[in-house]
Amino acid sequence: MKLSTARVLLTGAAGGIGGAIAAELLGQGATVLLVDINEPALRRFVSGELQPFAERVEVYTANLTSADDRARLAEFAKTWRGGINVLINNAGVSHFRLLEDQPPGEVDLALAVNVQAPIHLCRLLVSHLQHQDDAHILNTGSVFGGIGYAAYSVYSATKFAMRGFSEALRRELADTTVRVHYLAPRATRTGINTAAVDSMNAELGVSMDTPPVVARAVRQMLEAGTVEAVVGWPEKFFVRLNGLLPRLVDGALRKQLPVIRRHARTKPAAISPGTDLLSTRTPT
Repeated sequence: MKLSTARVLLTGAAGGIGGAIAAELLGQGATVLLVDINEPALRRFVSGELQPFAERVEVYTANLTSADDRARLAEFAKTWRGGINVLINNAGVSHFRLLEDQPPGEVDLALAVNVQAPIHLCRLLVSHLQHQDDAHILNTGSVFGGIGYAAYSVYSATKFAMRGFSEALRRELADTTVRVHYLAPRATRTGINTAAVDSMNAELGVSMDTPPVVARAVRQMLEAGTVEAVVGWPEKFFVRLNGLLPRLVDGALRKQLPVIRRHARTKPAAISPGTDLLSTRTPT
């Protein structure tokens, strides 16, 4: 699609990958509705880095785990500047923790933000999008949506779910004007990463991208119409290998278990007052 004609609803837009996606699309002429739970962070972002694009930006505060907030957001999006024609489900949370150590609240939050919220937004907006001449839904997933990874079992489950949902919805809408995309970034340097995650990735030699790398992949996916992509090499290879020979990958990842367990059980630093996990993007 021509991004100069794009009217984008972007969730998780206050910073990290979401902020980079906003800047990338605005730089190509798109108009963007920035959605996040963290209104102060959104407004700082717009008045700072996005100030040159102010006339093509709108801020909308919403808690995506709230059915009422999602409904209000969807109704606003249907009329905003003639109605959106691109939905990017980018908001998410991630917890690096062994399952036996994971509090029930973290499990519920991950399912609510990473799975239920994007599915409900698609449900609320899909009829509207089908009335657009050229419409797109892009769900931001993860390499861990193709490779289940220790200490990310719940996060992996949510991203496997979104990959399957995106595939099924793409087939459901195959004879409409709506194109459904699924993008799987690899590890990315964002503020959501704990020191334990960064230390583990360094010890294991895991490459980490910057948010602009992922943002460029989003732009290229929309422009080219690519339906599914993995960011990074050798991650692309390992996702394919895991689909064909999962037992081989089992053996390779088992060797990493001592390192993963040691870092996963590192006590995380206290979260600063006012920090809201719903305003952040998932790291991988």
